[in-house]
Amino acid sequence: MRFARLGPVGREVPVLVDGERVFDLRGLTADLDGAFLAGGGVERARAALAAGDLPVRSPEEVRGLRVGAPIARPSAVYCIGMNYAAHAAESGSAPPDRLVMFMKSPNTVVGPDDDVEIPPGSTKTDWEVELGIVIGRRTSYLGSPAEARACIAGFVAANDLSEREWQIELSGGQWSKGKSAPGFCPTGPWLVTPDEVDADDVRLTSFVNGEPRQDSRTSDLIFGIDEIVFQLSRFLVLEPGDLILTGTPEGVGLSGRFPYLAPGDVVELEIEGLGRQRQRVVASPAAEVSA
Repeated sequence: MRFARLGPVGREVPVLVDGERVFDLRGLTADLDGAFLAGGGVERARAALAAGDLPVRSPEEVRGLRVGAPIARPSAVYCIGMNYAAHAAESGSAPPDRLVMFMKSPNTVVGPDDDVEIPPGSTKTDWEVELGIVIGRRTSYLGSPAEARACIAGFVAANDLSEREWQIELSGGQWSKGKSAPGFCPTGPWLVTPDEVDADDVRLTSFVNGEPRQDSRTSDLIFGIDEIVFQLSRFLVLEPGDLILTGTPEGVGLSGRFPYLAPGDVVELEIEGLGRQRQRVVASPAAEVSA
């Protein structure tokens, strides 16, 4: 199944997308969040759909509506770094032999087609297409990677936007400084349940102004989906609705092969089975105020 949230910022409506039909979920839940997932919301939605109990929203109702992030604000966004060997190489690093983790602020999560604002003073804002994992139940101290899949509610496409100067040169050794500017995690358009997509081997692509940038498959991950969830569970408690970004393949601005993003650029990215994003790059209004 595919879940989405439609409507203006702060007033998104939860829906289930089945082919061309869009079903209103407000009879089951106020939002697509951790409480919905932990309370068996996916299976309740599946049963209601099968029983014909979900109201259909007409094409006229949904046409033109903004698409929000398909999961309401998570309690945490965990990110895995240098998880594709070629991206590690273009970053000037050897592939890691241990899981590299950093965090983004949860308030970076926005809709897949929302504008990307270049932060004031930024000259190195970068794009990164990534497979995202959404946790479905409280997860801690898993015994093995084999237990991980049962803890996953679904998968999303995400853009792990990064300010490379802040991440690397001014980081003080912690990457999160360059990862948490407003809107730096466009997510969606859909949350897709594991039965609908073979997330272990899907194609990831990104484009800037229509020109190809990244093109890889999740089968190239150094640490796979189950291993990531397992290892994280040994160090922290994953809560329902938490988002895990699994790493990006080669082809980003950090490589030196492409210019960083600037106002007027258009970023597009797609993950097979998880949908497509399109973001217009704009200057932050704060830049005008501080000028």
